[in-house]
Amino acid sequence: MSEKNPKYILDTSLFTQAKRSYYAFDIAPSFWEHIINLANKNVIASIDKVYWEIEKGKDDLFDWIKDSLGRDSFISTTTSPNMLLQYQKIIRWSNVNQQFTDNAKKEFAKFEEADAWLIAQAMENSSTIVSQEVFDQHIRRKIPIPNVCREFNLKHIDTFTFLRECGFSM
Repeated sequence: MSEKNPKYILDTSLFTQAKRSYYAFDIAPSFWEHIINLANKNVIASIDKVYWEIEKGKDDLFDWIKDSLGRDSFISTTTSPNMLLQYQKIIRWSNVNQQFTDNAKKEFAKFEEADAWLIAQAMENSSTIVSQEVFDQHIRRKIPIPNVCREFNLKHIDTFTFLRECGFSM
């Protein structure tokens, strides 16, 4: 992909949960073809940290990512000064938020963790985040993506809503 201003930013959970359950490679190849087509049209992207999270699995999902989507579909989190500013804003918010435990804040702020960077990328490009996480107003042990999206007025949707918005059908 040449220009990085996708409408949707995909979280690791979209890929992993689809592969493990309702859109397994052998059941729904059209789902995966649709993902490739959307990436080629620059409608979707993700970030390098999601790529690395999937790479850790060293399984057929990573092979598919590497061979079918390619590294170009994953935006670098180190090349945009504005993304770093957005990331800092998110981390400052999480650090002062009394809802979450100190351990949740530390985990969220780890450099290799994708969630805060994914949100920063969405903020930079006004993109919609697609993940399987759900908003939880009472959670303390983790900082869910939808909770942060709500705070920063970003759109967050699940895989099924994303597929409907993108006109996917089997």
